[in-house]
Amino acid sequence: MFENKNELEAREEILSFVDEYCKKYHAKKEYHEGDRISYASRVYDSAEMKNLVNSALEFWLTAGHYTDEFEKKFGEYLNVKYVSVVNSGSSANLNAFMALTSPLLGDRRIKRGDEVITVAAGFPTTVTPAIQYGAVPVFVDVTIPQYNIDVTKLEEAYSEKTKAVMIAHTLGNPFDLTAVKDFCDKHNLWLVEDNCDALGSKYNYKGEEKFTGTVGDIGTSSFYPPHHMTMGEGGAVYTNNPLLNKCIRSFRDWGRDCVCPSGRDNLCGHRFDKQYGELPLGYDHKYVYSHFGYNLKATDMQAAVGCAQLEKFPSFVERRRHNFDRLRAALEGIQDKVILPVPCEGSRPSWFGFLITVKEGIDRKKVVEYIENHGVQTRNLFAGNLIKHPCFDEMRATGEGFRVVGGLDNTDRIMNDTFWVGVYPGMTDEMIDYMAKTITEAVNQ
Repeated sequence: MFENKNELEAREEILSFVDEYCKKYHAKKEYHEGDRISYASRVYDSAEMKNLVNSALEFWLTAGHYTDEFEKKFGEYLNVKYVSVVNSGSSANLNAFMALTSPLLGDRRIKRGDEVITVAAGFPTTVTPAIQYGAVPVFVDVTIPQYNIDVTKLEEAYSEKTKAVMIAHTLGNPFDLTAVKDFCDKHNLWLVEDNCDALGSKYNYKGEEKFTGTVGDIGTSSFYPPHHMTMGEGGAVYTNNPLLNKCIRSFRDWGRDCVCPSGRDNLCGHRFDKQYGELPLGYDHKYVYSHFGYNLKATDMQAAVGCAQLEKFPSFVERRRHNFDRLRAALEGIQDKVILPVPCEGSRPSWFGFLITVKEGIDRKKVVEYIENHGVQTRNLFAGNLIKHPCFDEMRATGEGFRVVGGLDNTDRIMNDTFWVGVYPGMTDEMIDYMAKTITEAVNQ
């Protein structure tokens, strides 16, 4: 097959077959009413598949030139200085939180027993790193219909032990970044934006429209298949702070002190001539560890997919907005029975999903069962109320390890009365219209 061909020519022939294969066997199927509509799905074409196969043929496997390309282009898209690709959004949150525990941060570092303000109406891995480290999450309620942190509770949540606020933008809807950032600045707190469900969302911060994830000290993203773009598995941590970037990179890369990328040595020219800790003078800097870190890197094959996805990403955002607006307009007539979502003031969300809260007298379980039975996939708002899950059983029993400020009334209401459906960019107008018809029937049954 490859006789009389050099490596480049052979590779081009393989990729041409991949292109044909993808177009023939992975072409998007036409929607027909009654086909199951998932809440999310990958949107891709042969560009992603060719990148993936090309990376496999290179057989570098770990982070390489596709990773470098993605970090550069992703940073340019967000207008942020430093991007670190990791293996998942949950790892991104772990990486972001652990960076804030670094001794390099002096008095601002998070220590065990310090407090981190957050919410219980969200995904657990926003909170997990703090709990596992021994910090104390402080839970405050959220608002409906924005489904984000109730900023009027921030001062009440603050204590002399508070070191950070770490919260997510809910399903693409930004939280009140002005109020939260002002609170953090007032008390010299770190702000971590869990941006895993909001990539592409924008917020008018003090007269400048900025991407969510770039207003706080650190932002995180997930590239799991249902998210705004995908690498299969994958995530990113980003910041404009060079010291935080140093901490992020170290914790991501085994905790090492050296910043040389894989496969390259002695970029600083001082690999064998410095003193670290109580190690011998000149100990190999490649094996000096300044933190108790992890290996959270992604593979170049994942980044290769991400590079192709990033080219399409602006169109994904616009389609999500279109789908959201069409669905909301179609459901205006049932607002006597449900609460429809409302964007945060001053924001342009890149919607991950469409949240619906049923009003008094409407049974969410019956509504969801009807919708599911008619071919539309639904989801709860993740944990609903995280502190009521089995993972909190021991802490609830002892009353230690977390703190709750005031009541979590809206959080509990979300747990009982809220669900959501998707608006991913692969949805057609026909699919949106069918979902609207089905939801309307469900609440009127």
